[in-house]
Amino acid sequence: MKIGSSIPPLSTLPEAARPRPGAPSPQPAGSTNDERVELSALSARLASASAGEAPVNAQKVAEIKQAISEGRFQINPERIADGLLASVREMLGRAGKPA
Repeated sequence: MKIGSSIPPLSTLPEAARPRPGAPSPQPAGSTNDERVELSALSARLASASAGEAPVNAQKVAEIKQAISEGRFQINPERIADGLLASVREMLGRAGKPA
């Protein structure tokens, strides 16, 4: 498993797909800069539920990278499956309750 960016470097993109310095950003036909996007109630609830939480524990990531490089990292599929099932049960339990 590779940990890192999955975005290819610009040098590997075809010439037509490379951004040009100073060129305006392409916009779909008929679009204007004053368009608005509205989030659904569920999206707004999800955003507020995760507000203030750090998306990634950098120290934990560094520890895992070190363990992988040293060959000490072990995967426990049963623990992963149990965690996924617990998360789904929790989400399903919340889905039926009003905010």
